[in-house]
Amino acid sequence: MIKHVVCFKLNEGESPEKAKEVLLSMKGNVPMLKDIEVGVDCLHSARSYDVILSVMVEDMKALSDYQQDAYHCGVVKKHMHAVTEKSVAVDFEI
Repeated sequence: MIKHVVCFKLNEGESPEKAKEVLLSMKGNVPMLKDIEVGVDCLHSARSYDVILSVMVEDMKALSDYQQDAYHCGVVKKHMHAVTEKSVAVDFEI
């Protein structure tokens, strides 16, 4: 299994709750996802990111398929790129 984790720092004035809603909309729309979690930061420190996405996929092929998925690219990435100042990601085997 592969876990894909992304932390998003949103642009000033953007809604973390809206970002969470858009990210969670992948559930049922992106078939290779085995699990999805989205969290909104509650500490709000200077080093905090605003939203975290964690998804689980079967293997590296599924991760590649996820990165090319029409819903993920056309809806989710489109929105997140528009509202995100910066992001960091980690992919690892579990």
